[in-house]
Amino acid sequence: MARIDIVPVAGLSHFLTFCKLPRLLYKGAPGFAAPLDLERWTLFAHFLNPHYKLVEDQKFLARRDGEWVGRISAHVYKDGITPVGASPAQFGALDAVDDPAVVRALTEAAEGWLAEKGATRINGPFSPTINGECGMLVEGFEATPMIFMPWHPPYLSRHLEALGYGKAKDLLSYRFAIDEALLNEKPRITSRKEWRDRLTLRPLDMAKLKTAETALMEELFNDGWSENWGFVPFTKAEFDSTADALKLVMPPEFGVVAELDGKPQSFVIALPNLFEIVSDFDGRLFPFGLPKLISRMRNHKFDAARIVLLGTRKALQNSATGGAVLLGMIEEMRRRGASASLRNLEAGWVLEDNIAMRRPIEMFGGQIDKIHRIYEKRLDSSGASS
Repeated sequence: MARIDIVPVAGLSHFLTFCKLPRLLYKGAPGFAAPLDLERWTLFAHFLNPHYKLVEDQKFLARRDGEWVGRISAHVYKDGITPVGASPAQFGALDAVDDPAVVRALTEAAEGWLAEKGATRINGPFSPTINGECGMLVEGFEATPMIFMPWHPPYLSRHLEALGYGKAKDLLSYRFAIDEALLNEKPRITSRKEWRDRLTLRPLDMAKLKTAETALMEELFNDGWSENWGFVPFTKAEFDSTADALKLVMPPEFGVVAELDGKPQSFVIALPNLFEIVSDFDGRLFPFGLPKLISRMRNHKFDAARIVLLGTRKALQNSATGGAVLLGMIEEMRRRGASASLRNLEAGWVLEDNIAMRRPIEMFGGQIDKIHRIYEKRLDSSGASS
């Protein structure tokens, strides 16, 4: 029997291996696209991602007969931070070869570490937060890969479920087809008499992104999602860190703020699908990828984009006014996508039981493209699975 060693991530070499491992494990798999290593560093490095100030964490690597074959992370929220409905003890970044023994060894390492922190129930994957990348892909394995959307092979969920992990929630990703004919149509929401003078859709002010707009986004996002399952606050520091990246890759027309009677009520941000221009980089930006990336960002006509952030005031939710605001935002993003010659727009993740969000998406023709699953497992007092 092959020997499997679980190695706690410590030091730069282990960290770099942890970040790049999925592209080594899944290279060539239909539906998989390798994210840039640099982007993975910003997601998982403590000094680059402010979210790590909110948690204690430990990352693990699995090695079988001297070869790296899997990874997992474990984190627990510090006192005073409790995810809504979910456990503060969580795992994430689970990737592995098709070997049940490897998956078992990895999950046991995460479970043991979390049990030492007092965990009796764990949820995941959250990588490293519900506001980052979350869920394990269970449907849509060969769908078009999109940025910031985790990809997993079909066997991984089977191996995880065999270890006693059950479904907690499913997260849906919708895809909208976009046609340039939208530009010739009158807007269905903002042109209506009752909304014409009240509802304004303005661009995100990129010049004031960190001085004004990120504070607004923090307010709208945290208010709007505060009662959703799994919610933890998206801090101002996290929004400021996100803003630094947005300035590099977001076209100005892909950020919209909805104002009702002059007061901001909602915002949405989409990003072009960078996988279209980095697929030949194999995750490496240096030394030759950076000039190519800059040139392609300027000249490439993107086929698809993904809505990565959305927030609407809680007071408007489940109301006719809130529905009109959300429908107006979706319609505006589709029109802006058509102006940019996009053919597809993806919106996710949407909780399966969030009917107030699903209904307007489906009204405008959104079709479910991928499903990611959040799992749950209970541990006994010794830290073993029950």
